[in-house]
Amino acid sequence: MWMYLGLLAALFLGLHNLCKKHAVQGNEAFPVLLGTVSSGFIFIATFYLLSIFYPNYAVSQGYNFQVISWQQHGYIFIKSIIMAGSWLLAYQALKHLPITIVTPIRSAGPFFTFIGALVIYKESPNFFQWIGFFLIILSVILYSKIGKKEGIIFKKNKWIFAIIAATFLGASSGLYDKFLIQNLNLNPQTLQFWFCFYTIFILIIILCFTWFPYKHKRSAFKFRWSIIAVGILLQTADYFYFKALQDPDALIMLLSAIKRSQIIIAVVVGGLVFKEKNKRKKLVPLFGIMLGVFLILYS
Repeated sequence: MWMYLGLLAALFLGLHNLCKKHAVQGNEAFPVLLGTVSSGFIFIATFYLLSIFYPNYAVSQGYNFQVISWQQHGYIFIKSIIMAGSWLLAYQALKHLPITIVTPIRSAGPFFTFIGALVIYKESPNFFQWIGFFLIILSVILYSKIGKKEGIIFKKNKWIFAIIAATFLGASSGLYDKFLIQNLNLNPQTLQFWFCFYTIFILIIILCFTWFPYKHKRSAFKFRWSIIAVGILLQTADYFYFKALQDPDALIMLLSAIKRSQIIIAVVVGGLVFKEKNKRKKLVPLFGIMLGVFLILYS
């Protein structure tokens, strides 16, 4: 069951990436990020209020919110710091790079998760899972070759390093999620609510120095419907992902790889919507990544 929940998370993540590209195009990345997290928080807060005023109904529908300790709050705050850093880097990179380059690099996230799952959680991959992970990495390298034809030199482009760092932080957060869900026994909605709350707090502090004081930056910001859509789609994807992690049999290395199937939506649909270059050539490494995910899933 947890694998199917992972596929649902991938579906909503793919749609989330398309909306995110639309939201940041020609826009200030930091306030867009604050807007997306805030819209996601309002979405989750609606259920939080329902659980307060109609607790019995909330429990029957499976979205009751836990009362947690200050120590648990501290652990969630650490996750907020990690993901705020990852998102700040990723949004800036997405603003300056094609989605058909950004998304495949993000697809290398399972490799970092894979290493962490081996070392921290002692998860045991088999021969075909090894092949699958190396296929993903080799496919990302092939994307770098295609990226050069679009004027994107990986070694000299700072946004490439930004998206790689964002990917590493995101993978670290994925490993941390398993600890929060399985060791601290946090349910998905409680984790999402407080995670969004603390992330908004962190982003507001950052924007107080980088955006709010500058009138020309504030006037350059354009509100778009996709900002709200990004927040809602991300929270929906996270809910299915965290529900999958609640299963004690769930392997974080496999869930991380399953989530990367979102790349089909981002590369195929995104390439058509945003009219990016070399779509056909990108199908070759896309196939490599999907084959890697397939080997991981069905081995």
